[in-house]
Amino acid sequence: MIDEHGPAKNMAVKTIPLAEPGPNDVRVRQTAIGFNFIDVYQRSGAYRLSLPSPIGHEAAGVIEAVGSDVTDLKVGMRVAYMNAGLGAYTDMRNVSADKLVPLPDNVSDEQAAATIFKGMTAQYLLKHTCPVQPGDMVIVHAAAGGVGQILSGWAKALGAFVVGTAGSDEKCAIARAAGCDIAINYHSENWVEKLLEATEGRKARVVYDSVGKHTFLHSLDLTQPFGMVVLYGAASGPAPEIAPEILNKKGCLFLTRPSVFPHNADPERFRANAADLFDAIGRGFVKVQIGARFALEDAPAAHELAEGRSSSGAILLVP
Repeated sequence: MIDEHGPAKNMAVKTIPLAEPGPNDVRVRQTAIGFNFIDVYQRSGAYRLSLPSPIGHEAAGVIEAVGSDVTDLKVGMRVAYMNAGLGAYTDMRNVSADKLVPLPDNVSDEQAAATIFKGMTAQYLLKHTCPVQPGDMVIVHAAAGGVGQILSGWAKALGAFVVGTAGSDEKCAIARAAGCDIAINYHSENWVEKLLEATEGRKARVVYDSVGKHTFLHSLDLTQPFGMVVLYGAASGPAPEIAPEILNKKGCLFLTRPSVFPHNADPERFRANAADLFDAIGRGFVKVQIGARFALEDAPAAHELAEGRSSSGAILLVP
């Protein structure tokens, strides 16, 4: 939990009594917890919380008890969640049954915890925000990150030509391995020109931008007329504000700032989207790469690793 916003060291382990599950709740013994950069934003105060506050959004585990009105979930079932409210950084918790999705046999607890938040993000971006079609060119910024790798590989499986960007030559190699046809280091000089040279001047139908400040204005220049820029994160800082007229001048572009939570607020839609993700994992469209594992009490070190931007793939916390 955190008592005040600030650096990673502000997180502290606390022991709190756990009540019996309510009528519509389920008690989950957690076996793997996912890390997401939104955890950093909320801990640091970039996204402010009501303090003191727990932290964390996604985890997987085993049901140990169910409330009296829960009929579709049973003790012993493996489940995962990504939108059950803050508090995933724990060994056990009560979760509303409609926030849980059962795990199929071919998806492990670690795979689920490592991908359900990131994978559900990729799912709505690729299937709902701007449905990717065969032959589309897409640009994925931060293509070596957890969401970026999933986006790149899944978009490639859907028939897209995928151009990735990343913050180092080493990360560009990871992006290519994840499915990118081309990968460009966005910290190199004249990287936009290098990207357009590599694509022979072709621009993207959709740019998926989770970097924000460093890439956003360039994203507008890399999108084809009537294309879409999807700003879904701000790893380098908030994107600069722009006048709507700029979208017209850049080619009648569409700009959106979506979020994974509204796309999965309805329980029925959440489980359908999760089934789509699990199917993609089973078919090899989504490959789960775990970059690092930390004990739950070492969560500050996990945050510091992520903030140092020296990690690739998913980070897991293990109770």
